Amino acid sequence: MQTADFFYELPEEAVAQSAVEPRDAARLLATPGLTDHRFRDLPALLRRGDLVVVNRTRVRQARLQGRREGTGGRVEALLLRPCGGGRWQALVRPARRLRAGEKVRFGGITATLVSDPEAGEAVLALDAGGVPLEEALGRWGEVPLPPYFKGRLADPERYQTVYSAGVGSAAAPTAGLHFTSGLLEALGESGIGVAAVELDIGLDTFRPIGVERLEDHQMHRESYLLPPETAAAVEEARRRGGRVVAVGTTVVRALESAADASGRLQPGRGETGLFITPGYRFGVVDLLVTNFHVPGSTLVVLVAAFMGEAWRDVYRTALERGYRFLSFGDAMLAERAS
Repeated sequence: MQTADFFYELPEEAVAQSAVEPRDAARLLATPGLTDHRFRDLPALLRRGDLVVVNRTRVRQARLQGRREGTGGRVEALLLRPCGGGRWQALVRPARRLRAGEKVRFGGITATLVSDPEAGEAVLALDAGGVPLEEALGRWGEVPLPPYFKGRLADPERYQTVYSAGVGSAAAPTAGLHFTSGLLEALGESGIGVAAVELDIGLDTFRPIGVERLEDHQMHRESYLLPPETAAAVEEARRRGGRVVAVGTTVVRALESAADASGRLQPGRGETGLFITPGYRFGVVDLLVTNFHVPGSTLVVLVAAFMGEAWRDVYRTALERGYRFLSFGDAMLAERAS
């Protein structure tokens, strides 16, 4: 399967450079009818007995700005995932000038390069001087906004979902940014359940695929948590004839990764490198709420696997009607192809 089949032309002006307020005023394109709505209309588009599943992960303040010891040269690091023993996989800049053994000071955090950077990534050993790392990142780190977002946020919390809990991600589960407390209440009043998973998002999910064939792409592994109450809520919704509505591609990957061969969810913690491509047989998710994604990314491939060839009409229609794309853009509600 060719990666080129999942590219589309995305005009620069279609990329959202501001966050819509209130959150649920974002537009929502519903399929299969390609009808236009506001995100706050979601309860009316679902059915009593449906179950909405969100990703409650919180974005870590993982972007660090510092200077090299000795030369004073500026260095930027983006922490991606822990490797154990205080070591972290990170994107570093300028990678070509850094070597293993060098030290970089990021405020009160000292980072020692364990490895030479490869393709912009290196392993860093972090020392926060006895301060717990998450607390240190809260002091000296920044929330890593997407590189294509050139705007400014008056409040960094706008890049967190209103239900975020455990810190662990390098990027936000952006489909969830549209929810408000009022909308969550409206779902409950409409007889629609809400449950949560956690999947700690790495940046590899969002990158364009760098190989010609999908079969040659290697997904990095991400950790997830499926609470027992969420597994039970899914089973109860199914028993009542309700549908499972995944809010974001990360929820799709978490739920599908936690399902056994019969489609029954196995609660607990795990890791997933699941790359969902066309031909994949979905065992859990019936509906998908998601934003419009970067051309040629694994996210577009997942949407194509979920919707079939209809994804092209949806994206084309969204562009023609002026929908806003990517992290702070608008959303779509898609049914799984039969």
